[in-house]
Amino acid sequence: MPDAPLTPPLPPEVSPRPSACPGLWRIVAARDGGICRIKLPGGLLLADQADAVADAAERFAGGVIEATNRANLQIRGIGDNHRGLVEHLLAAGLGPRDAAGDDVRNLMLSPLAGLDPAMLFDTRPLAGQILDMLESTPRFHKLSAKFAVQLDGGEALAMLEHAHDLWLSAMQREGRIWLRFGLASSLSNGLALGAVPLEQGLALVRAVLERFLDLATPEQSRMRQLLQVCPVEHFLEGLPLQIDTSSLQRPATTSAWLGVLPQRQGVALGVAPPLGRLTPAMLRGAAHVARQWGDGSLRLTPWQSLVLTNLNPAHLEPAREHLAALGLLCHNEHPLARVVACTGASGCAKGQADTKADAMTLAALLHHGAPGSVHLSACPRSCAMAHTAPATLLARAPGRYDLYLRDARQPGFGRLRGADLTPEEAGAMLDLPTEHLDD
Repeated sequence: MPDAPLTPPLPPEVSPRPSACPGLWRIVAARDGGICRIKLPGGLLLADQADAVADAAERFAGGVIEATNRANLQIRGIGDNHRGLVEHLLAAGLGPRDAAGDDVRNLMLSPLAGLDPAMLFDTRPLAGQILDMLESTPRFHKLSAKFAVQLDGGEALAMLEHAHDLWLSAMQREGRIWLRFGLASSLSNGLALGAVPLEQGLALVRAVLERFLDLATPEQSRMRQLLQVCPVEHFLEGLPLQIDTSSLQRPATTSAWLGVLPQRQGVALGVAPPLGRLTPAMLRGAAHVARQWGDGSLRLTPWQSLVLTNLNPAHLEPAREHLAALGLLCHNEHPLARVVACTGASGCAKGQADTKADAMTLAALLHHGAPGSVHLSACPRSCAMAHTAPATLLARAPGRYDLYLRDARQPGFGRLRGADLTPEEAGAMLDLPTEHLDD
């Protein structure tokens, strides 16, 4: 008698609950076809899995692969064979055979988790326990597909600016590792509400999620919405843990994410697809380099880039030359590294401008600025960036943008610096050292 399937067969286009957020099982329609989002465990993508994604993009879609700002991948332009695509990805081990269990796998780690010289502990074992708990606990499947957790081990390469519903961050006290935590905030601006010893980390995550589901209404799908009506003190009172409230804030020590990255042993190399878009050839080529000169894996990052880990320093230059020949950006000084752009009007019905094409025009004019310092958004939803960039160009019509500069005193994108600008006019204003932008 044949073994029964792990779960009853479920049409890939049907999810146990409605959501506009793409997933592995949930193919969401867009102007350029369907979108499938592949949620990677801590951003980890094995070389063979990278090949499978490249194959899927060619066989079932239009060949467009995107790195997301949550360290995941998505395939765009998907045709009618949704089941074939999903089964192909599941066969490569790129998700569970349960759509609800896949939806909640929103756990961000450092791209150098377990390898960063500055880390206080290796977050990967605890991250695995958290992901197993999220996947296997039916009650947690009620969480929004956007509900997100961050686990920070004190790495130098860490995303500090993305807001999370719950974050945990390592600190050392009297020879022990503790986890300070915060709610509905980011590591850079969030208040640490307390701390627990590292060995209680999994219990803390479970307790916070249970408490959220106990208190939140169906309309309150995110922690920030609940805390608008529920005092944080009341939320904390219901946690069945003893919490130390004398915790300290995390030092802001994020390092660059492109180029050579230090490891405890060997080196890593950060590379980025232009404007977050990978071709199948790029992804296959990066997988080949990872097999030949690295550890056979890639790490996706929240900066829409890739990290190849455990490279032999003797092979660094040939690896970099091979990746650059594929069209990947390998250093921070490249103009395209300074620009982030959403899909734009060519792929999204809500887009007011072709941001990808305009970003290419703009990048050619920029000679100053840090990586990711200019964000082109085709509508106010800001899909390409989960935090506010130093400069944002918000589309108002094809080829026309309003320019905002980040200002902590003002909500949203910040202070309006110029209105109804072409990419060329915006480039002339932005191609100045940072200290002169406010002049």
